[in-house]
Amino acid sequence: MKSVRRCDVLDEQCPSRELLDRIAGKWTALVIYRLKENTLRYSELQRSIGGVSQKMLTQTLRSLEEDGLVERTVFPVVPPKVEYALTPLGRTLIEPLSAICQWSEKHLPQMLAIRQRSRAKKGVEVRRGNQSAVRRHA
Repeated sequence: MKSVRRCDVLDEQCPSRELLDRIAGKWTALVIYRLKENTLRYSELQRSIGGVSQKMLTQTLRSLEEDGLVERTVFPVVPPKVEYALTPLGRTLIEPLSAICQWSEKHLPQMLAIRQRSRAKKGVEVRRGNQSAVRRHA
């Protein structure tokens, strides 16, 4: 009997790292977040996910389909009709990815304020002289 290797995403050789990269991707999270309630056509997905290019949406959907997270259904009509839905495996990602999306929305003001203070502080240090800036970034 073959022994099953324990997964460890911190091990660069572990295949689970590739899966983590896939589900942690910006467009993957948004596609799954968008498909959590409805089956959608490609054009509906593209319109509802601001900023996604046709190329990136197509690549993301193909990868998700290949991994068994999204199901693509083609209807034999003219013009062609294609719909996308989460598979049972894909639905297991709704809770963790929804939590991340909601966390992002909730904490955005705090993160922006911290970022602004950080940038302002760096700007002050750079204005004090090149020596300070060089020391800080070395």
